[in-house]
Amino acid sequence: MAESSSYKEYVAGLIAGVATVFIGHPFDTVKVKLQKHNTEAHGVTYRNGWHCTARILKTEGVRGLYRGATSSFLGVAFESSLLFGIYSQTKQLLQGGVQSSGPQLKVIIPSAAYGGALISFVLCPSELVKCRMQVQGTDSLVPWSSRYSSPLDCALKTVKTEGVTGIFRGGFTTLLRESSGNAVFFSVYEYVRYYMHSQLKAASSDHSHLIDVGIGIVSGGLGGVAFWSAVLPLDVAKTIIQTSPDKNSSRNPFQILSSIYRRAGVKGCYTGLGPTIVRAFPANAAAIVTWELAIKLLGIKHD
Repeated sequence: MAESSSYKEYVAGLIAGVATVFIGHPFDTVKVKLQKHNTEAHGVTYRNGWHCTARILKTEGVRGLYRGATSSFLGVAFESSLLFGIYSQTKQLLQGGVQSSGPQLKVIIPSAAYGGALISFVLCPSELVKCRMQVQGTDSLVPWSSRYSSPLDCALKTVKTEGVTGIFRGGFTTLLRESSGNAVFFSVYEYVRYYMHSQLKAASSDHSHLIDVGIGIVSGGLGGVAFWSAVLPLDVAKTIIQTSPDKNSSRNPFQILSSIYRRAGVKGCYTGLGPTIVRAFPANAAAIVTWELAIKLLGIKHD
C-alpha cells in the first residue's frame, strides 16, 4: 500500500466502529447486566435476555439500552480504526507486499492477534466506564450515592479512588480476549469470504455490488459469532473484574472463572451467551460491510 493512502485504512475502520456500536450496543447492555447479576450470589437474577430487556425498557425506556454508549462510541470507533488499520498493514508486511492467492493462517493469526493486543490498551478503560455505567441502571445494587452521573464522572471518580491504574483494571483479561478473539474473527472472516467469492465466481461471471454486500454480511456475521463463542468466558471474567466495588478483589480471570464454574458450572461461564450471539452477527456484519464499502470508496484495493 502506498504511504500516502495508509491513513485510509484507519478511516475505514473508524466508520466501521461507529456502525458496530449503533447496532450492537443495546445487546451489549443486556449482556453486561446478565453477567453482573446472574453470576452474583445475591440480588436480582434474570431468567434470560428477554426478561432483562423487558425490565430495562419498562424502567428506563430505550435510553436504558444505550446506557454507557458515549464511551462505547468513542472507544470502539478509535479501537476499530486501529484494529482494521493495524491488521491490514501488518498482513501486507508479512506478505511482503505480494497479494496471495488465498488466505494464509500464518499471516492472518499474527496480524489479528497483534492488532487485538494493541487495541486492548484503548478498549480496557472505555469498556470499564461503559460496564460501570451499564450495571448501575435497572435492578442495580449500586447505592444512589455511589452512582455516576456521566461517563466522564465515572472515569474521574475511578482515577480519584483507584489511581491511574484503576482505569486499566481488567487490562490483562481484555488483552487475552482481544488477541485470541480477533485471531479467530479474522480467520473465519477471511476463509468464509474467500470460499464464497470462489463459489460465486465459478457459478457466474456476473458479480454485482449486492453480492459483495451479501458476502460481507455472512462472513462478518459468522466471524463475530466465532469471536464471541471463543472468548465469552474471558468477557464474563472481565465484566466481574471491572464492576466489582472492591478495588482489592481478584483480577485473575482464571481464578474468577474457576469460582463461577464451581457455583454455576459451564453455563455460568457463558452467562449472557444469548444476547451476545444475537448481537454478534448483525453488529459484526455491519462492521465488515461498512468497512469494505468504505475502503472501496476511499480507493483501497482489498485482496
